[in-house]
Amino acid sequence: MSVTRVRVRTQVLLAVATLVALGWLFGGRVVRKMPDFEVYWTAASRAARAEPLYRVEDGHYQFKYLPAFAVIARPMARLSLPAAKTLWFGTSVLLLGALLWLGVLMLPELRLSAATLVIVAFIAMAKFYAHELVLGQANLLFAAIVAAAVLLREREREGVAGALLALAVVVKPYAALFAPWLAVERRRIALTAMLVTLAAALLLPALVYGWNGNIALLEAWWNTVTTTTAPNLGNQDNVSIAAMTARWFGSGLAARVATVAIVVVLAIGTIEAMIRRTAVRSPHALEAGVLLLLIPLLTPQGWDYVLLIATPAVMLLVNYLGELPGVLRVTTAVAIAVTAFSLYDLLGRAGYTAFMSWSPITLCALAEVAALIALRARRIA
Repeated sequence: MSVTRVRVRTQVLLAVATLVALGWLFGGRVVRKMPDFEVYWTAASRAARAEPLYRVEDGHYQFKYLPAFAVIARPMARLSLPAAKTLWFGTSVLLLGALLWLGVLMLPELRLSAATLVIVAFIAMAKFYAHELVLGQANLLFAAIVAAAVLLREREREGVAGALLALAVVVKPYAALFAPWLAVERRRIALTAMLVTLAAALLLPALVYGWNGNIALLEAWWNTVTTTTAPNLGNQDNVSIAAMTARWFGSGLAARVATVAIVVVLAIGTIEAMIRRTAVRSPHALEAGVLLLLIPLLTPQGWDYVLLIATPAVMLLVNYLGELPGVLRVTTAVAIAVTAFSLYDLLGRAGYTAFMSWSPITLCALAEVAALIALRARRIA
């Protein structure tokens, strides 16, 4: 192993270890909360008893994940809720460290030191990490799985990469966005592995609920997801494009047209970036970064903290910031800074509400997508 690689590994390990230690330091306060994790634990407990997973009486905390998620999580139900929370918090902190590590490994080259990239990315996304840990969410797990899959795909481990992307769909269904990416790449092994593994995951609950019971669960899942989405568009922490246009134009036709127009522009830009992939040596990191940034923008339930899954994208932008043209370089730096430091505690209730009413975090994310596409156009990454 070269001296440079040893130095990079040491820098990353020290930076990640420091951040993980800070996470553990504040863990005691967090594990008393974690309401979203309680949803997972409850679903796992129901799956262990082959009970219905999707219940209207759960209100805001309805389970909205695929049935396979609950079935796979059944071992967690053997622990008491406090013990399970402690275990999940520790796992999430380790996943945060893993995500930062994988973000560095995904980069085609290092223009800055690994430690600098880890620290800057952590600061840029810290408020989202904190929110994730307090809620006990699974976005860190999702992001780490996707990052590992992309890295393995780049290293020609296509079967494992495809299987991991299927697992990511079980954790968060919007990972299905990576199936067209594999199709565009014409990687039949990875795509086949993803589809076969996903099919197995969809069938898995039948071992517990029976065939008809599994079909009923999938129908209940779809009904839950499609009927609980619209009310979330009005939440100030929703950073989806649909939420942004609803704030600007109301809930009528103008908002829907604006949403479609923005999505079409994003699709064209993303496709154009993928067409240019042959012009760069290692295209996977940038393309995965674009898709990870698009996920919270496209899903109507795009809570702001879901942007943490774009950690590899932010790390790539920081690494290549100097390669962007002047105006876009400044815009990107401002977008990252605004996202990082637009804190409720700094702005206060009234200030934060007024700030979020204009959807600035969504605009910042769109600017970052534009910067990534510009890097591809300049044949940088």
